[in-house]
Amino acid sequence: MKLIIAYIQPEKLNDVKQALYAAEVYKMSVTNALGCGQQRGYRESYRGVDIEVNLLKKVRLEIAVNDNFVKPTVDAIIKGARTGNIGDGKIFILPLEECIRIRTGETGSVAIG
Repeated sequence: MKLIIAYIQPEKLNDVKQALYAAEVYKMSVTNALGCGQQRGYRESYRGVDIEVNLLKKVRLEIAVNDNFVKPTVDAIIKGARTGNIGDGKIFILPLEECIRIRTGETGSVAIG
């Protein structure tokens, strides 16, 4: 079992969701996040004062999958999120020690579904 965490551009969320649905990955958690990477933010002027905005809006996806779904999930995220520009995002794959479905008490791969 793996936990896939992806940070993507907010405007690419629908494209990523469609690619995940096409790969038969339906369960995910989505949260708004702020962060910066190579693009390092931007400068803007507000009421005559220069402001450096270095935390940009991102979307964080968390998807728990069984081992045989890792590659299709990662490929779908890349397909939906890639523009070829700096700031497309990052994907992290972490080992998932245990998963428990609260409703039934099932554990492990069965609980992920």
